[in-house]
Amino acid sequence: MGIDFLPDKPIYQQLIDRITGDIIRGTLKPGEKLLSVREYAVEAGVNANTMQRVYRELEQMGITETKRGQGSFVTEDEEKITVLRDEMKEQLVSSFLQSVEAFGFTTSEIVQHLQERGGVND
Repeated sequence: MGIDFLPDKPIYQQLIDRITGDIIRGTLKPGEKLLSVREYAVEAGVNANTMQRVYRELEQMGITETKRGQGSFVTEDEEKITVLRDEMKEQLVSSFLQSVEAFGFTTSEIVQHLQERGGVND
């Protein structure tokens, strides 16, 4: 199967983003068991060592927990998931605003355009 990865970002980071995105969207629920490292590596079409790094970093971030002999699970700490969601939102908005400024658009121009498209509710 495999995933189409972007060439300008490390694969392990793209996998972290993918899993955190699934958690933020609710595709992966608090307390839900993740695939094993090997299963996810096969599904993603990457080396098991890459997946092991992904799982290790997710655990260091406090987003997952490893239970010896049982596997890795999404944290049940709703506060950590809320913080993750807020951090991701801030990163996306900051990146977007940097792009807007780089092209010389004003915030009001962008807000107006989004409202015309129906992308912003009052």
